[in-house]
Amino acid sequence: MWTRVWRCLWLVVTLMLYRAGGVVLGGVEVGEYLKDRVVGLPGQPKVSFEQYAGYVTVNTNDGRALFYWLMEATHTASSKPLVLWLNGGPGCSSVAYGASEEIGPFRINKTATSLYINPYSWNKLANLIFLESPAGVGFSYTNTSSNLKDTGDERTAEDSLIFLVKWFARFPQYKYREMYITGESYAGHYIPQLAKKIYEYNKRLSKPFINLKGFMVGNAVTDDYYDNLGTVNYWWSHAMISDQTYHSILRNCNFRLEDTSPTCDSFISYAMNQEFGNIDQYSIYTAPCGKSSGDGKKSSTRFKKSLLTLRGYDPCTESYAEKYYNRADVQKALHANITGISYSWTACSDILIRNWQDSDFSILPIYKELIEASGLRIWMYSGDADSVVPVTATRFSLKRLNLTVKSHWYPWYYSKQVGGWTEEYQGLTFATIRGAGHEVPLFRPKAALQLFKSFLSGQNLPANPTV
Repeated sequence: MWTRVWRCLWLVVTLMLYRAGGVVLGGVEVGEYLKDRVVGLPGQPKVSFEQYAGYVTVNTNDGRALFYWLMEATHTASSKPLVLWLNGGPGCSSVAYGASEEIGPFRINKTATSLYINPYSWNKLANLIFLESPAGVGFSYTNTSSNLKDTGDERTAEDSLIFLVKWFARFPQYKYREMYITGESYAGHYIPQLAKKIYEYNKRLSKPFINLKGFMVGNAVTDDYYDNLGTVNYWWSHAMISDQTYHSILRNCNFRLEDTSPTCDSFISYAMNQEFGNIDQYSIYTAPCGKSSGDGKKSSTRFKKSLLTLRGYDPCTESYAEKYYNRADVQKALHANITGISYSWTACSDILIRNWQDSDFSILPIYKELIEASGLRIWMYSGDADSVVPVTATRFSLKRLNLTVKSHWYPWYYSKQVGGWTEEYQGLTFATIRGAGHEVPLFRPKAALQLFKSFLSGQNLPANPTV
């Protein structure tokens, strides 16, 4: 009994000392993470979970620091896994997309004056951490301006690993906790690359504290050749382009090259500008946004660069986020923009997208390596109404892995209706989400929550309509 009493007294004294400026025990500042606690956001409804946000410096010499936002689970957070969400672009914000319109607990109203609850938030099942990566995305910054023009896949993966190592030092209660990485689009590069970094890092430790158990990527950029081939195939099979244009693209475009020819570009441009019509390419069966996106969708002269520009962009809902996160009171509540960044917060960084450097032509070798060596739980999913990184592209890439089928193709269910279709392979599970666009949790939130639940549990998606 007295032991428990003394423990309680010690905790009270520690918290009092922290509030007075912190206490150091054994060289480690106790409760350092409490400095990042978010008491509440402007216009936020009351919630039962804790939030933390702030910066982790990943490169002292260049002054690179990454911004994160942790939203703990709604119930029994101490026993729930940790899930890192990454959006792609490259150069798009996980706060803008993942947190604010996909899997986070809050949604922003149209006037950017208040928040409301997302009933299908993934923090019902896990503690969620959203990372704005690389430096230059959202609130993440660098004091070396050249970093904005020489960033690529390798630095992004390395900085993300450094972020995690330092973040776990700040949040020791999450060390050894089951951890997963999820995300979408160009995070099809980020996530497997980071998973490989973590796997290699852990091999050097006798007791790894980053307890990575698996990852899941949606509408994932995977292999330039098969992604491009599968995208054109999707356009044709969904009647978005004519037979003539389809065959002209196949004859004149060599997708095995890093850059396409001017002739190829002209046919791609004709398809996108003349034959698509006024549609939302991220969700071809829903109404497009009324305003001009200004994202270069129709003006890109290179097919590959055009797809990089498209990925991760939603022209309507992001505008609410840009209004909200540029508010000074919101930034203060999130401990964001503490250095006075010289530019406004945006959902995607044009300068990063335009100047992206190293980009792996194919991520398939990483999948092969991790499937064979790591034992990680790996899932890929596709919203089947996305024409930007479509389901056909992912299926073409998966076929090249030559994986053994464990559970053959079948429909999966949620709320007594078909949620999509799935197939389980040796080392990887693939699922489609029926009627969902590029941002699956935005278009099919309830189905996405079921997908996430099955992924975390390691169970197959429900095969009967009673679920």
